[in-house]
Amino acid sequence: MENSLVRHMKIHTVNKPYSCEICNKAFSEIGHLVKHTRVHTKEKPYNCKICNSAFSRKNNLVRHMRTHTKEKPYSCEICNKAFSERGHLVAHIRVHTKEKPYSCEICKKDFTEKSNLTRHVRVHTKEKPYKCEICNKNFSLRANLVSHMRMHT
Repeated sequence: MENSLVRHMKIHTVNKPYSCEICNKAFSEIGHLVKHTRVHTKEKPYNCKICNSAFSRKNNLVRHMRTHTKEKPYSCEICNKAFSERGHLVAHIRVHTKEKPYSCEICKKDFTEKSNLTRHVRVHTKEKPYKCEICNKNFSLRANLVSHMRMHT
């Protein structure tokens, strides 16, 4: 097995002899190309034995399994709150540090998470990407569409 430094250096090498026939994206290892190809083929060979959800990558299945096991392997060193995903812990730590690395270019308001900035920008752009398939009304927030759909049932 390769040590992590060698693997890290391979990632940053310019030698990428394996390329996707569909989009020409290049990879340094054949295994990475194989995984990438599933983006185009929609192949999902990893299946959850509990709920039958399917995934294109094994690590996505592993992460998904935590929804069933309730495992939370990542915990905050400050308050001990636990999380099922590392990214959720990283975002949580900003509660303690007050860091807000995502800034609106229009009004300069700052956010702790990129998704919150993305939603906020719709205030300025008036974008409404969520559409009711029944009455064609559009919404800027998915939660508003979900709430709206209850009217149709």
